[in-house]
Amino acid sequence: MVPVVTSEQQELAGTAPEACFHCGLPNPSDARYQARVDGATREFCCAGCLAVAQAIESAGLGEYYRHRSKPADRAELLPDFLQSATLYDDPLVQKSFVRSAGEHEREAALILEGITCAACVWLNERHLRSLPGVLEANINYSTQRASVRWDDRQLHLSDIIQAIAAIGYHAHPYDPGRQAEVLERERRGMLRRLFVAGLSMAQVMMLAVALYAGAYYGMSPEMAEFFRYVSLIFTLPVVFYSAWPFFLGAWRDLKRFQPGMDVPVSLGIIAAFAASVWATLQQAGQVYYDTVTMFVFLLLGARFLEMSARRRASHAVEALNRVMPALARRESDGQADWVALGEVRPGDILLVQPGETIPLDGEVLEGQSDVDESLLTGESRPVPKYPGAQVIGGTINQDGPLRLKVLRVGEDLVISHIGRLLERAQAERPPIAHIADRTARWFVSAVLLLAAAAGIGWYMVDPAKAYWVVVAVLVVTCPCALGLATPVAITAATGRLAREGVVSTRGHALEAMAHVTHLIFDKTGTLTEGRHRLHHAHVQGDEDAAWSVVAALVRLSEHPLSRALQRSLQGRTLAAPSTSEPVNYPGQGMEAQVGQRCYRLGQPAFVEALAGPMPAQWQPLQQAYAAEGMSLVACGSSEGWLGLFALGDQLREDAGQTVQLLQARGYTVWLLSGDHEGAVARAASETGIRYWRAAQGPEDKLQAMRELQQSGAVICMVGDGINDAPVLAGAQVSIAMGAGTAVAQAGADLILLSNRLLQIPATLDLASRTLRLIRQNIGWAIGYNVVALPLAISGWLTPWMAAIGMSLSSLIVVANALRLTGGAGKGQLQAEGKRIGPRSQT
Repeated sequence: MVPVVTSEQQELAGTAPEACFHCGLPNPSDARYQARVDGATREFCCAGCLAVAQAIESAGLGEYYRHRSKPADRAELLPDFLQSATLYDDPLVQKSFVRSAGEHEREAALILEGITCAACVWLNERHLRSLPGVLEANINYSTQRASVRWDDRQLHLSDIIQAIAAIGYHAHPYDPGRQAEVLERERRGMLRRLFVAGLSMAQVMMLAVALYAGAYYGMSPEMAEFFRYVSLIFTLPVVFYSAWPFFLGAWRDLKRFQPGMDVPVSLGIIAAFAASVWATLQQAGQVYYDTVTMFVFLLLGARFLEMSARRRASHAVEALNRVMPALARRESDGQADWVALGEVRPGDILLVQPGETIPLDGEVLEGQSDVDESLLTGESRPVPKYPGAQVIGGTINQDGPLRLKVLRVGEDLVISHIGRLLERAQAERPPIAHIADRTARWFVSAVLLLAAAAGIGWYMVDPAKAYWVVVAVLVVTCPCALGLATPVAITAATGRLAREGVVSTRGHALEAMAHVTHLIFDKTGTLTEGRHRLHHAHVQGDEDAAWSVVAALVRLSEHPLSRALQRSLQGRTLAAPSTSEPVNYPGQGMEAQVGQRCYRLGQPAFVEALAGPMPAQWQPLQQAYAAEGMSLVACGSSEGWLGLFALGDQLREDAGQTVQLLQARGYTVWLLSGDHEGAVARAASETGIRYWRAAQGPEDKLQAMRELQQSGAVICMVGDGINDAPVLAGAQVSIAMGAGTAVAQAGADLILLSNRLLQIPATLDLASRTLRLIRQNIGWAIGYNVVALPLAISGWLTPWMAAIGMSLSSLIVVANALRLTGGAGKGQLQAEGKRIGPRSQT
């Protein structure tokens, strides 16, 4: 329904202001759009702005107008895109950006246009959460990305998009390319402001040198006045363009009564500029145009470097969003044609040639090749893929053509899941960050009071110097370094981990890792590879003939043990005897004709019923293998036993070295497994773990962990299965294996995509270094202010010296944090993990 101006609104009294209350554009002289908003009569430039303001007021959110830092964009009465908004309700359209969060729950990633300040975020979140059916709505101010979860029975996505449009904003599906454009636009804007400030600073500095020299050697008053006016002209674009983001930030903070770092910066700029302009007009006193331009340039430079550091540290996240191809080669009716990725469905057959990016998650049906998974795992070595193996969308097929069956598309892709976890980690803030923020706010308030006190004190002693002491105090104590101390370090460390295949899914993970004292490992799929391998083989008679029969039988079975035997046969050149009449006996094995003879493959008792008693020399081996927790597979015919095979889970190649490194550094390592005692004892013995328990169910594991925590232990739990999810959630910090279940990964704080256990000690070391660097940064920021503040109050520091000191302080903090990203090439983190010495105390 299009809102109109009612007669009551037309008759509202009051003189029309010059600008629209909603968007700030001039109001027309031939039309009156009025409404009562936020307790007063307001004027609007058009029916669109009026309708948006009425929607905001009717939702009880009129106080938005008191908290915003600048006017909103002009509202369209009926945006063109809303006319086709119902298209977003089409399940086919939603495939690429909407995922199912339950039977009727949906979750979408949207980009909001028109977000200009924190008040816009507040308004949109409150408005969305007030809609019936919206379960959760969160907006990231820095990326302008919204995550909305709703009940599809109560409202549809088009209703959400129209509700956002009703309050003057535009929402559209998250598009990595479009998001990259937004970030690039911000970067270019910052560069333009930096360029204007730098160019103006260079000109003003030359004029300042001439003025200083003229004051010493002599200069006519007319020429000095001319230089001052020229300096003023060059300073104007710096103050009213380059420094504008500081003024907006300060105004926003002051309106919320939460003074931030932009407040003293803005006050310092305004004070120095205003005093210089007054001195220029009065032709008396000192001018500090050089200080103003230098201060803005150095501060913008520090912020640009901080922005670059964030982009560099989050490169892995951006790479995840860009690796997926736009097209896929889909097989249909014997033909392979290129189609848009959004048209592919689970179950479709795709063809991927060497050198191409695998478009979606799938299972190899035909072909063999090596696949580069380094983007996700950090592992530089390609991974061989055979029929039956799963491949991940975004990885690169290197050697041979592959024929794939699609398993997952859209938001269900592994790479999409990882991206969401990374975004969650970046959105959450660790406790130490909140401490730094609270300290910064307190510090700013204290600085403002000190600056006022210093000004009053100096005014009583030397009025001419009082003003510039206040300026110096405001400039030198800018808490930018304190505000940057934590986020830059956390972002740098998280980015490095992501490049190495360790995904941090929660903001507190690194800080918690730095305090860990105990590590608890699950066995199957964590310390071990989670799949059976052939450990021992015993055959009778002609070995090649025996293995040929086994190879013929395992091809007929999909049982995991049969597939493990089949993998062990790779590389053998065997005859291929014909088979017929296969029969599966669930829980026992299978039977088939091989040539002219009937054979059985399966449990020893099942084979014994056909082949007779097990050979005497194998009976002790059977008992020994069973005691070690291995699975036995037998093969035989009516003429006797052919073979006995012991299969078992195998330790990861770096499991023993990882445990040794952790114990050498002073960590206590436990093994809690649901497997039986023999298998757990063997794994503990081979890895050197001294503390272990077998036959542990989920509740048993949780109870054991609680006992350790009650004794003061800080636990890091490492697991991979659904049964590990409660323990992962209960530990202070948790790590899930990349090959583990989605449930385990959802409850974990970090995900080891590479499945390399050696990255665990390296991650612990990086966490300790990160916390140490944060403390160094905070200590440096506070120490710098403790030294600089008395110098500024005493009058020893001039404003230009204060500007240099403040900017250098911020640059030192950023440079110190960037040490965490140094040398983080593929596998570098793992290599550092091998060199770790005794644990340092943090």
